[in-house]
Amino acid sequence: MSAVTCCRQQMRSLKSIFSFSQCRSFTTTPSRLVTPRKVRRPTLLPGAAGVTETSSLPILQNSPEAALLRRRDPFRTGVIARKKGMTAIFDAKGARTACTILQLDRCQVMTNKTHQEHGYWAVQVGAGERHHKNVSKPMLGHFAKCETSPKQVVKEFRIRDERGLMKPGTLINANWFRKGQLVDLRANSKGKGFAGGMKRHGFSGQPASHGNSLMHRAMGSAGQSQGGGSRVLPGKRMAGRMGGERVTIPLVRVLDVNNQLNTVVVRGCVPGPVDGVVTIQDARLSHPPGISTSYRKSMVNKPSRKPSKEGKAKAETAAA
Repeated sequence: MSAVTCCRQQMRSLKSIFSFSQCRSFTTTPSRLVTPRKVRRPTLLPGAAGVTETSSLPILQNSPEAALLRRRDPFRTGVIARKKGMTAIFDAKGARTACTILQLDRCQVMTNKTHQEHGYWAVQVGAGERHHKNVSKPMLGHFAKCETSPKQVVKEFRIRDERGLMKPGTLINANWFRKGQLVDLRANSKGKGFAGGMKRHGFSGQPASHGNSLMHRAMGSAGQSQGGGSRVLPGKRMAGRMGGERVTIPLVRVLDVNNQLNTVVVRGCVPGPVDGVVTIQDARLSHPPGISTSYRKSMVNKPSRKPSKEGKAKAETAAA
């Protein structure tokens, strides 16, 4: 058999295999049963078509109401104090504990922030004293509306709900806190100015010998070569301004409370210089302390207590 006839027979066999008569026709119907995909119905807001205004809907996770629930703000307001210095306290066993003295200076409640009007619950507190000539006219009007003297420092303290609102003009003393409870401290740290990498970030520096000249405290290379993009990556720790930032120290224990000197002694050190402003508030990550009697008297919405049977009998005998 010649090579030409062999090739012709192979071509005929291939045509018979790939003939159009043997190919399956294309159809739009699937060969097997396909279950339709379940699509979740979108949650409609009140006022939409078919949804009544009084329908109960879950709170959205990105809504302001859900954000307030996630904050876990304290129930009570905080106070403004001044850092007076550090000392030490010795217990019965002779153990020494370093502590910081914080003093309250005419701390008063200015006004309240409500969720209906401002979008959150808060209490505005002022402390200190300022001459009226050094206060702007809008602030003088604000102090006159709050029925308080011009304050040197005014700050807001977030609270959980309306149960923590207080009457404007209420004076808060050191007995607002109790011995042994946990508080959160916030203050601005000391400003160190422009600092190098060793002081600011704790770099070890370069070798002090072996040919190193005038590069002992330098941080060294900051970027990469061509393979790394030939640039300095964002967030690189370098020399810059150090300090002067807001620092929060959580879960600090109160060691002593002196209502005569109006001082609160806390354990450990507190950021900021002497006579710096420090805010004290109940710790978020601990159980709230027992509400004192003075707190109940200064509440806006006082809790309603039902009189007991003995109280009703005494009232009836007194009326008779």
